[in-house]
Amino acid sequence: MAAPSRILYCHCAYAQVVPKEVKEAVLKNLCASGVAFEAVADLCEMSARQDPALKQFAEGGAVKLAACYPRAVKWLFAAAKAPLPLDQVEVLNMRVQTAADVTAALLRPELTPNLPAGKVAASPLAEVSKSNPESSVPMPAAV
Repeated sequence: MAAPSRILYCHCAYAQVVPKEVKEAVLKNLCASGVAFEAVADLCEMSARQDPALKQFAEGGAVKLAACYPRAVKWLFAAAKAPLPLDQVEVLNMRVQTAADVTAALLRPELTPNLPAGKVAASPLAEVSKSNPESSVPMPAAV
């Protein structure tokens, strides 16, 4: 039998893009559930500081995260040099899901991986231009 998923809750304290009532209800529900979980003030801030805790979360096995968009979470971890394993992460989006839906998914024993596949880093403009010359933006002539 697989080990239960860990739960990581992001309070999105600095960006303030998650509705206050949703994140507060999710946190309250997690506390009332009696399940173990970790809470962080803000994944964006942790990523900006390249907090080593992100690497521990990424390497610790299956995890469910209550945060925002899965693609944003993927990029935050990648920017901190802590890429998430696509097959072991489920991100619940408190920006668009209800507190009840997020809580139910966090507490459900099944993990439904939902990180988008594909590159983690954006291609530099020069590489894009080389691969598709028609997409190049003409530069103005020197005066």
